[in-house]
Amino acid sequence: MSKKLLGYIGFFTVLVLAFYFFLFRDNDMWKKKLAIISYVKPFRFTNQNGLPVTDKDLLGKVTVVEYFFTTCKGICPKMNTNMKGIYETFKNEPNFLILSHTCNPETDSVPILKKYADSLKVNTNIWIFVTGRKDSLYQMARNAYLLDDPKNSFEKIEDQFIHTQFFALVDKDGRIRSQIYDGLKKDEIEKLKKDINTLLKEKSSTGNFVNGIFSNNP
Repeated sequence: MSKKLLGYIGFFTVLVLAFYFFLFRDNDMWKKKLAIISYVKPFRFTNQNGLPVTDKDLLGKVTVVEYFFTTCKGICPKMNTNMKGIYETFKNEPNFLILSHTCNPETDSVPILKKYADSLKVNTNIWIFVTGRKDSLYQMARNAYLLDDPKNSFEKIEDQFIHTQFFALVDKDGRIRSQIYDGLKKDEIEKLKKDINTLLKEKSSTGNFVNGIFSNNP
């Protein structure tokens, strides 16, 4: 085979590869995916306005999840200062949510959550605060969001108290992605922002939560 013919073959090979690269470069198939580590389970809680919030409200949204309590004087103020920074970065994104669960529902009633939300001066359509039954809140933290050790469920519910500094990241299809983020560490907050951006660009793989995707196990 002549050098000239080999040159033509090499040229057209590069041309074809370049064509497919530019054709599919924005396709998610070409991008490294953030790991799926868990799935959201069905839930029904009550927000700061006394309205129901369910797993279906996360449909099509990229959601950051945390647990806190309004009377906390330790890690919670620092966590929510960092969360406020995340809120400010993404508050104009139509497909972004923050879901803050109280870990002390005996104290954090709907009016208390409303007062707390108002003190932060945030849009509560984007940053939602929820309360509910303690056992339901804790089961979601442990078995869906992986924010606490499931082994702690064996204690009496009256004796349990979740006090975690970690955030979870949920994609548009109700899958917990990438990792659990330390809400007190600047580098992990920056990684969380980067991963939020990545998930906002991803297309929903289902368009809705068919086949009980929220109740599937990873």
